[in-house]
Amino acid sequence: MEIIETPAGDMTRNCKNYLTDGGDRLVIGGTLEVLDTATVTGLQSGYATEQTAGSVYQATYQAESAATTIADLKSDLNALLLKLKNAGIMAADQPGSM
Repeated sequence: MEIIETPAGDMTRNCKNYLTDGGDRLVIGGTLEVLDTATVTGLQSGYATEQTAGSVYQATYQAESAATTIADLKSDLNALLLKLKNAGIMAADQPGSM
């Protein structure tokens, strides 16, 4: 009598992280931990959008408003908006204005 077992899952690999495509592709099936001292080169990252994750930079400091007039409050708000745009947190132009 011959016993034949059907392998469960992908039995060609015995670990979660492996190289494939002749070493051109690294598959991470486990946890990838990048330490604070690590560097990553060649990683493309752009601005974050509502649909796509990306790099977000810290905006420069904006003091709390001490405005007592509408004009001063408008000036404080515009200064904040400019800092958000310069940091890439907010689009610099209206959609479709380019």
